[in-house]
Amino acid sequence: MALRLTEIFYSLQGEASRVGLPTVFVRLTGCPLRCTWCDTTYSFTGGEPATIASVLAEVGKYPARQVCVTGGEPLSQKECLPLLTALCDAGYDVSLETSGAIDVSEVDPRVSRIMDLKAPDSGESAKNLWANLDALTQRDELKIIIASRGDYEWARNILRERQLDRICPVLFSPAGGLIEPQSLAGWILEDGLPVRFQLQLHKLLWGNMKGK
Repeated sequence: MALRLTEIFYSLQGEASRVGLPTVFVRLTGCPLRCTWCDTTYSFTGGEPATIASVLAEVGKYPARQVCVTGGEPLSQKECLPLLTALCDAGYDVSLETSGAIDVSEVDPRVSRIMDLKAPDSGESAKNLWANLDALTQRDELKIIIASRGDYEWARNILRERQLDRICPVLFSPAGGLIEPQSLAGWILEDGLPVRFQLQLHKLLWGNMKGK
């Protein structure tokens, strides 16, 4: 079975603990969610067929040892799991960006799972697969994109009720154009939350540009 591939590109990692590191991004096609603030809608459809071998060959053209498999929702393709394993076997430090709506328990344990929890303003909070929290370890990270004060309060309550910071590092990120980053930063400081505030480095450098 072939993968459906939107793009492979080389850039700086813009998010999570690997922010700033030169990284090869493998963006797979397709996503079952339609978050209101999504910035990669071009990856929902189309793409080109690719084999795991051809992806490895393309990734190998770049000097980085960091590889991020993203989407869309990469786990919506069954071949994503063997692709992740093949990248690990090839010696790469692999991360996976996933929506949290699909089971992550079968992902190769060498992969760092950067998993979203969808806040209400995303329009997709009902799709959160809460059982995924049981599969996460300190090697993984949780990301919540905040689009409003209501989203923040939801995220703060979930953080405290489920003690998310004891599972793995937690990231709060402002939704671009929907909330002032300074507001989110202030709320985090006011409540003393054990989370990392993050801005998307790649957008600060290049804007919301495809392939960056």
